[in-house]
Amino acid sequence: MPIDPAARERCLASFTRQQAMTTIGASVTGMDNGQCEITLPFKLELTQQHGFIHAGFTAMIADTACGFAALSLMPEDAAVLTTEFKINLLAPAKGERLIATGRVVRPGKKLMVCLGEVFAEEGAERRQIALMTASMMVVDTTTGLRD
Repeated sequence: MPIDPAARERCLASFTRQQAMTTIGASVTGMDNGQCEITLPFKLELTQQHGFIHAGFTAMIADTACGFAALSLMPEDAAVLTTEFKINLLAPAKGERLIATGRVVRPGKKLMVCLGEVFAEEGAERRQIALMTASMMVVDTTTGLRD
């Protein structure tokens, strides 16, 4: 089922308020009901001492993809917060770009469980470099948080 246009706009507006994503140069490149894709182009400033994109940025885009996948299914008066995640780093993060995909595997009224995957792309080659499981809390916006 395609995402409701209002939910899509809410998610994209929320993403644009994330200064962290702007700082690292990440962008939303796909969104559907319970799914989100974020792309991070390679930047030398994001590398660790071996020239790979730092694992912290890999986790950051996977967490964000999972968060927006969850937010896309939440009520209009809800915001999302990560409560926990676990990430397996499967290979070095090297390539022209990283693609993080998040999808909701178990929606709930208070908690949503998500799966995040990160792929490195170099030309036509794509390989998985990380796998994340994450829990996203549904927060009522009357608490002062906004989506």
